Amino acid sequence: MAEVGMEEKPRVLILGGTGFIGRNLAEYLVSNELAAKVRVVDKVPPATAWLGGRQKEIFQRIEFKSANLINPASVQRAFDDEVTFDLVVNCASEGRLGQMEPVYNEGIVKLSVNCAKEAAQRGARRYIELSTAHIYAPDKVASTEGCKISPWTDIAQHKLRAEQEISNIKGLNYVVLRPAIVYGPGDRTGLTPRILVGAVYKELKETMRLLWSPELRTNTVHVTDVCRAIWHLRNTGNSGQVFNLADKGNTTQGQTTEFVSQIFGVQYEFLGSVISSVAKISLPEICEELNEKHMEPWSTICQRSGIVNTPLSPFLFEEQLYNKHLCVDGSAIEATGFTYQHPHLTVDSLREVVEGFAAQDLFPRSLLS
Repeated sequence: MAEVGMEEKPRVLILGGTGFIGRNLAEYLVSNELAAKVRVVDKVPPATAWLGGRQKEIFQRIEFKSANLINPASVQRAFDDEVTFDLVVNCASEGRLGQMEPVYNEGIVKLSVNCAKEAAQRGARRYIELSTAHIYAPDKVASTEGCKISPWTDIAQHKLRAEQEISNIKGLNYVVLRPAIVYGPGDRTGLTPRILVGAVYKELKETMRLLWSPELRTNTVHVTDVCRAIWHLRNTGNSGQVFNLADKGNTTQGQTTEFVSQIFGVQYEFLGSVISSVAKISLPEICEELNEKHMEPWSTICQRSGIVNTPLSPFLFEEQLYNKHLCVDGSAIEATGFTYQHPHLTVDSLREVVEGFAAQDLFPRSLLS
């Protein structure tokens, strides 16, 4: 693999740095004293980003700049410095489900191109773009980096467009990461909505009933391994190379549901393909009914626990109920010397997510007793 020359402790610019992956990357770099300088850029300031206790401390020790990266002038200010940033990581993206096409076009494609162009003009030694493994065809066989591309979520469609446009930027030394479902401390959109649904059914004292089968692939990767991969690729890999990120557990929705069941002591069952296929015809209506069923008890639990404001929600979008496999081969990066510290999803790793939110008074502690 080609080496990218870089000083022992590079200067790092994290775009979208108060988001889930960005904040964990900042914490990883600072805690391990890996960077000579860390600057975080985001339109969401640390004070309103729901940072955990350790991350609050970290963000007091690094530089933060407020910027809306959809605006080219703001991107220029984000990069302004007396010296060049060695490593630029784009964690910024419109990550909300259920948005209109113009929102994704601006918040993913335009934003990524703005950032990549500026990185090239500023002479960044390595630029890393965070994409998604949802761009692959939803097959049961694990997709490698060269497999068929068939994005099946709105976000994935725009992530693919961003990848394609970035590839045409002259002078950009870049690598693309395509992670599976990212989970870990601070996750609010990956596995956490499903965890919260389990909490709701504990409150309802009912059995969770899930569409499709337990064998549906929902492959995962821990956020710490995403951060470690970013750091590893600061000077590894050829420009333009793509790497998948997925642990070795080949996670299924059955495994995740079993862990949620263990955390909250709830029963569950899968409806199977026949009943689920009938439900597929009216999936939007079913999704609406489920959210009506889940949201009111969740609000009741939070109010009873004195939680007046939380970013957590068991709300599910239609895309999260599709009968589509997310099955990813994340081994190619291992050939470069990378290893996964979290090779399997575990009940303890999911419990850590919930306990982290409980420590911030964002999740009812009573549900963990």
